[in-house]
Amino acid sequence: MPGPPGAPGRREALRTVTPVSTLSRDEVAHLARLARLAVTDEELDLFAGQLGVVLDAVARVGEAAAEDVPPTTHAVPMTDVTRPDEVTPCLPRDVVLAEAPAAEDGRFRVPRILGEEE
Repeated sequence: MPGPPGAPGRREALRTVTPVSTLSRDEVAHLARLARLAVTDEELDLFAGQLGVVLDAVARVGEAAAEDVPPTTHAVPMTDVTRPDEVTPCLPRDVVLAEAPAAEDGRFRVPRILGEEE
């Protein structure tokens, strides 16, 4: 989204972001508190490295030259696979119920799966 004249656009702003290769233990502990996660000291060190890798990957995605790529919802073109609703003849109820294992009062009879409430 372009800003005021002379201001960098959103994509240029993303490109100027420097990768975050490391997060401090305090930052990871703060994120864990926000997410209401209980983490051990060992996990703080592990997560700091893992989150740094994730943030670097996200920063690299922002560097993609995509100014001339239109926004899409799908990677490949899709076509509408529905058909128009059309009334078609169907089997008579008596014929269908004659093939059912059990029928009662013009409907399929099925076994009870819930107990009767008293």
